[in-house]
Amino acid sequence: MEIINEQALSQCVKDAVRAELQQHFKTAGSPGRAAEERLLSKQELAADLGVSLVTLTDWMKKGLPFLRLHKRVYFKKSEVLEIMQQNSKVKKGGKPSL
Repeated sequence: MEIINEQALSQCVKDAVRAELQQHFKTAGSPGRAAEERLLSKQELAADLGVSLVTLTDWMKKGLPFLRLHKRVYFKKSEVLEIMQQNSKVKKGGKPSL
């Protein structure tokens, strides 16, 4: 006894996956997505920006936004880049000094 044939099951799975993907991509552009941004460690951010840990620590003292969680420091790359862009508009040329 066959309740659902293979082709109908395949179509049902495709429809379910399509609906989930559409929902995922619909919410991807929403403001709530920023809250899901992956946090970067000091080492990861320093490597991404091509600066030393000492430079990054100096920037933190000068106002670079960071989060402290259980004695560890994390950064939202979008916030860091936004601050750096603001500073580079003020100081033209070279790396922005925070």
